[in-house]
Amino acid sequence: MALLILLRHGESQWNKENRFTGWIDVDLSDRGEQEARQAGELLRSVSIDAVFTSSLRRAIRTAEIALDTAGKSHLPLIKDAALNERHYGDLQGLNKDEVARTYGEHQFKLWRRSYDVAPPNGESLKMTQERVLPYYRTHILPILQEGKNVLVVAHGNSLRALVMELEQLSPEQIIGTNIPTGIPFAYEIDANGKVLRKIEDIAKLRTSTIST
Repeated sequence: MALLILLRHGESQWNKENRFTGWIDVDLSDRGEQEARQAGELLRSVSIDAVFTSSLRRAIRTAEIALDTAGKSHLPLIKDAALNERHYGDLQGLNKDEVARTYGEHQFKLWRRSYDVAPPNGESLKMTQERVLPYYRTHILPILQEGKNVLVVAHGNSLRALVMELEQLSPEQIIGTNIPTGIPFAYEIDANGKVLRKIEDIAKLRTSTIST
């Protein structure tokens, strides 16, 4: 049995400004750095064997800060664009409130939350899932099946794509699924890759016997 720990990066500068970020490589805000440190405190007593991040700075910085705070800075980061945020195409850099006013709330919600509607020249969640899941199955799942604990530091939508598969959520159910910045949560995974349970409160793992 192993732990798959998921962590969305801390608040970025463009999160703070309420802008669509996607693949634009912005850094963390001051609050985002603090969120990463708080995540690290929660992970301090959790055994971690491998760490995966996207190729984007906000995820990499969150992982580095969290691991340093947790006393695990010796762990190397395995970085791959397969874990990048959903590409928001023509919406990247635009203020979300302005997009909602310009195109209407219904279209805004379709672009932002639906499963299979992509913004102009961008990716839908379905398209994001089509790159995240093969990477998970090929690179991350085998480590979990060895009984080793894995931390994945990525983005709201790349993690939503993975959570949809782990929890077997429907396209309708994933619409209402939000992953907050800087708060780690985990799944217990058995040797067959099956999810045994979800652990929302990582603090409960501090006295857990789950380790490698």
